[in-house]
Amino acid sequence: MAAVAPRVFVSHLAGVPVFDPNGDQVGRVRDLVAMLRVGRRPPRLLGLVVEVISRRRIFLPMTRVTGIESGQVITTGVLNVRRFEQRPTERLVLGELLDRRVRLVESGEEVTVLDVAIQQLPARRDWEIDKVFVRKGKGGALRRRGETLTLEWSAVTGFSLEEHGQGAESLLATFEQLRPADLANVLHHLSPKRRAEVAAALDDDRLADVLEELPDDDQVEILGKLKEERAADVLEAMDPDDAADLLSELPEEDKERLLALMRPDDAADVRRLLSYEERTAGGLMTTEPIVLRPDSTVADALARVRQQDLSPALAAQVYVCRPPDETPTGKYLGTVHFQRLLRDPPFTLVSSIVDSDLPPLPPGAPLRAVTQHLAAYNMVAAPVVDESGSLLGVVTVDDVLDHLLPDDWRETEFEESAHG
Repeated sequence: MAAVAPRVFVSHLAGVPVFDPNGDQVGRVRDLVAMLRVGRRPPRLLGLVVEVISRRRIFLPMTRVTGIESGQVITTGVLNVRRFEQRPTERLVLGELLDRRVRLVESGEEVTVLDVAIQQLPARRDWEIDKVFVRKGKGGALRRRGETLTLEWSAVTGFSLEEHGQGAESLLATFEQLRPADLANVLHHLSPKRRAEVAAALDDDRLADVLEELPDDDQVEILGKLKEERAADVLEAMDPDDAADLLSELPEEDKERLLALMRPDDAADVRRLLSYEERTAGGLMTTEPIVLRPDSTVADALARVRQQDLSPALAAQVYVCRPPDETPTGKYLGTVHFQRLLRDPPFTLVSSIVDSDLPPLPPGAPLRAVTQHLAAYNMVAAPVVDESGSLLGVVTVDDVLDHLLPDDWRETEFEESAHG
């Protein structure tokens, strides 16, 4: 008697590694491609969308898949590296089928799709979607308490209809471990409708992190589909320099309206950044470095450096200033590098180990001068100080790179051009 082919729920495939026959990893699964069929016949699984090492997304036909097991996909080793482009008759399983509301054929009751299962047909290389995991109820609190069922594909109807107000919780659950840049890549490849739904389901901090990694056009599109109060909350959660860059892409009326809805302190930081030319130290800087008073200790500095939400560039050094402690501060006294903090006793005052020889940047310094400054002093960040000696902010190397690369570099990276 022939063995029954194993069934795999697609949520377990999101992000799993793809290996060639020699055991070398060639990429990771980012979605599955299916074709819906007439009547109640189960959809045929055409292949996988695989993100290869260069971050290009390619199509891997199921005929080239020799095994799906133990959290990995094995291929024949023959890959077509041409960029994946979805055809009108195809559906992305993770991106378009999960969270869809469908109806039970028998009762007409509306249910939400949490997952679907695929199975290989006996004695063939073909795969199809044969099971649907659903939850009764229409969402929200009721949805969480609703009964869950695993049904045959033919027991539900509604996948071929245009979905309005489709949720995103199940899709997000499959990608919850992704870094913001990788989740941004996922959003970029979704339809505008689905992209808006996923953005609406993300919390403010997560959406802010993802927006910072998206091309300008995607940022503007997503922000424009949020309610204005929510858009202001997300802008507050973004780094001030990224929020300023995004707002600079909007019409003046929209920009002022959103600034008025933001908290006054956050709006003030963003307005200050918007007042500088874009490709200058003032336009590039962030206004949230680690600022310490002269009587702070090494222990105080290390506690601030340990903050989880700090980027590596901002955590590389602290800035010693007379009060106030937030930018624009009182007189800038100098910088203490992270390595120096590790070498001195915890009770040491930062004022006694400050590096005051490193010249700061003026806010009007052009991009070229900023780049030369970081390179000349082997720095990953540099303080920006005005004529009165007050610390205005810090330029980090990642912000400099953003402006040295072509304007469309994120778009080019996501679209995986022929030179990608």
